[in-house]
Amino acid sequence: MSNIIDVKKAVVKFLKENISCYDVTVIKIEKVQESWNSVAEVYEDDSFLKSMNLPPKQVRLFYSVKMDEKLEITSFERLNSFEGTDVTSQ
Repeated sequence: MSNIIDVKKAVVKFLKENISCYDVTVIKIEKVQESWNSVAEVYEDDSFLKSMNLPPKQVRLFYSVKMDEKLEITSFERLNSFEGTDVTSQ
């Protein structure tokens, strides 16, 4: 049986090991039957600027991470946005 703190630690560890990022903040965790769904806010270098060899700029992205009851990752994906945040278009 996992608790919410273990879930948060597992999400942060997974994202730091699998994507190139500076900071991970878990902003949502919910238990759905025997699974855990979470959303994390992540700061990464802008991949377009990096590909053009321009000075890096950090961008805020959101990732959804799903785990089973044993805290094994079952899926993750980058989200276009996350409702409830102050995302503004530029």
